[in-house]
Amino acid sequence: MSNNKPFALLVVPDDEPPVLSGTPYEDRARALAENVEWHFDRPLDNDETVARMENAEAVINIRSSVQFTREVLAACPALKILSVWGTGVDHVDLTAAEELGITVSNTPAYGAPYVSEHALTLALAVSRQIVINDQHIRSGGWTRGFINELYGKTLGVVGTGAIGRRMIQLGKGIGMRVVAWTVHPSPERAAEYDVEFLSLDDLLRQSDVVSLHVALTEITRGLIGRAQFDLMKDTAILVNTSRGLAVDEDALIDESSVMTQLGADPVRNHVSSLVAYAAQTGLPPHELLEASLLSLDQLSRRKEVSELQVRSTDPDLSEEARKELIRQITHKTRELQSGSVPSPPL
Repeated sequence: MSNNKPFALLVVPDDEPPVLSGTPYEDRARALAENVEWHFDRPLDNDETVARMENAEAVINIRSSVQFTREVLAACPALKILSVWGTGVDHVDLTAAEELGITVSNTPAYGAPYVSEHALTLALAVSRQIVINDQHIRSGGWTRGFINELYGKTLGVVGTGAIGRRMIQLGKGIGMRVVAWTVHPSPERAAEYDVEFLSLDDLLRQSDVVSLHVALTEITRGLIGRAQFDLMKDTAILVNTSRGLAVDEDALIDESSVMTQLGADPVRNHVSSLVAYAAQTGLPPHELLEASLLSLDQLSRRKEVSELQVRSTDPDLSEEARKELIRQITHKTRELQSGSVPSPPL
């Protein structure tokens, strides 16, 4: 193969919103293949996924919403490697991939500091009602009353992989008592992680903040459901930065009068996080609907901005066209920043 590139065709089927495009990693990805096909939207179904990658020798998968079933993989006879831009591979049929001779790789250690800091930020935002207080101040008001603090409260970390272990450190760093649950606890792990392991039921009973950091498996699918919500404090905060399906969404909505879920999988979790957000902040139903419509509109606007940013990096653009794109990006970004109703956490 010319230029010593290992693959004839590399496909990125789902970089939406763009996270790989426009970064130094894009150049490294393009250097791997003679031809590269980059898609800035997600395939609507498995047929469209196959249509995008049926001739690919290499695929870089960005979004876990794209399913690599046995049927999809079998329809791609040239495929040699599927590289997942993330940790979870629950959306890939690993058995089928092995039988078909397709190598599946992931990036297991990339996100420990980023995701754990994000999870702590979400817990602090809910505890201190950052979004609502910001809205009050922007509208000319001033927040009165007590603001909750996490210092001295109990943090329950569910899952002690790299992200969970980092979350343990962060919780202790702000003065929280930290307890944890894992599928395979041991005295040795407790000593190594400097944490007390509890049963899941006891952790839920004791925790003021519950932070989920689990892979999606048969054990963790629906790990937090009605029975678990019943065990939690009425004032507890649930932060889910793992897979959305680790939480029973129907149970979450039922319990939303006392819970808030923040976290991953924004499209799937939009309704449940919105309902929980409204309950946490006391929004009445008509304001909930208004916030829902606005937040969906903001998602659409953010997508428009991302698409414009991608277009602005095109090396073939004229300087005049690039300036016009930058003008549009600036205008649309300012529109987003001046929104009158806060978008719920997604």
